[in-house]
Amino acid sequence: MAKGYQTQDIKQKLVEVLLKSKTGLSGVEISEKLGVNRVTMTKYLNIFATEGMIRQKNIGNVNLWFIEEGTEQFGFPDDYFHVKTKYLELLTARNEQKIFSLIRNCIHSNAYSSKLIIEVILPAIESVDELFAQGKITKSEEKFLNQIISSSIQMFNHLSVDIDQRKNVIIISADSPSTLIAEAASASFHSEGWNVSLLGDMSDAIDVMFDLDLQKFLGSVWAKKTGIMIIIVFSKTEEGLKFFSQAVNSVKGKFGKNLHLILCTDVKKKSIAKSDLTSDNLETVLQWSQTAFEHFIT
Repeated sequence: MAKGYQTQDIKQKLVEVLLKSKTGLSGVEISEKLGVNRVTMTKYLNIFATEGMIRQKNIGNVNLWFIEEGTEQFGFPDDYFHVKTKYLELLTARNEQKIFSLIRNCIHSNAYSSKLIIEVILPAIESVDELFAQGKITKSEEKFLNQIISSSIQMFNHLSVDIDQRKNVIIISADSPSTLIAEAASASFHSEGWNVSLLGDMSDAIDVMFDLDLQKFLGSVWAKKTGIMIIIVFSKTEEGLKFFSQAVNSVKGKFGKNLHLILCTDVKKKSIAKSDLTSDNLETVLQWSQTAFEHFIT
């Protein structure tokens, strides 16, 4: 990016000028209105088009830029609650495309991805669970809504982020009901610059050979033992917590003190498994992980 320009400032001003224009604007016109030189503005326009915020249309010999339908600006942190409500409304209406537009608009409005996941995505997952538990939606409807949520989570994984190779995390779901929350956690850690290995639902790996499997996998993704490695297990059952915590603890001695275990669960009986942290709060897990990394580098 050219010195003197801030991407978010350019986005905001670009949205404002294009929303006011019903006929679109040329690159030259946009450059003049925003006070950015033409070469730099062209680079920004191409980037924003790739992100799906604007589109280009050839009219005669002129290339005009238009704002994508549904694009709007939010003001964070004030609008997190508003977006949470709107996301849930669109989800229950099964309006997948508007949900994707909403997430894109939040990203373009400079929302923190991890905050957006915690404040918007996780409550939606909980709401779908509650609707199904109360018999208000069928199993098929639950699966469909969860698939929409999963697709919107993937949007965060496609964002360009500077990954710190010293920050490593493996995320495991011990059972199927924990899979979507594990996906949300994976996207959150990715947005915070962690090198993430998401294993998904590992309930079919609960057998006596998993210790060796885990040891080989760690040797593959953390071969040089650079930085720290955190293994996070999401589970809704005591069985899953106990099995995977024992497996991780059994290989800890081979990988040193910079290997940590976090259990993310709402199971009340927390004494059944040994871990560095046990919590049912993703924000707490993110904060603890960052603190552990900061202790490592100091």
